[in-house]
Amino acid sequence: MFRQALRQVAKQSTVVRRTYATEAVASDALKLSLALPHQTLYSDSEVEQVNLPSVNGDLGILANHIPIVEQLRPGLLEIISKTGETEQYFVSGGIATVQPGNKLTISAIEAFKPEQIDTHAVKNLIADAQKRAESSDEVVAAEATIELEVLEALSHVAK
Repeated sequence: MFRQALRQVAKQSTVVRRTYATEAVASDALKLSLALPHQTLYSDSEVEQVNLPSVNGDLGILANHIPIVEQLRPGLLEIISKTGETEQYFVSGGIATVQPGNKLTISAIEAFKPEQIDTHAVKNLIADAQKRAESSDEVVAAEATIELEVLEALSHVAK
């Protein structure tokens, strides 16, 4: 209902029709942009595939994917280059947008390579967060629960 009202009010200069990937212009290159608040890791780089940790489940994005917007959950982001090489990053959250023209834009809060993660430090942080999650202060407990979600995903990725 809200979408219909919004569409009636919004002025669009061009009408965009949603299509299936098979109807899109055939191209085998996905153009990836991966940006963090303090750094750009990829800028319109051509890749074969990107695997995303979405709140709706893990997604594999290839060229000619239908346009979508997905919220990222803490997990492993995998980038497969045109040569088949794989690069992985742990992301704690963010947004991924697939746009027409084979453009995938990922805005992540932070991204670390798995080998950069200190597993001992993660275990210590998990123990501390578990203690705070049992706090009688609702705000402290809620923050610790969110922290635990990220840390537990991080512990699965750490090498």
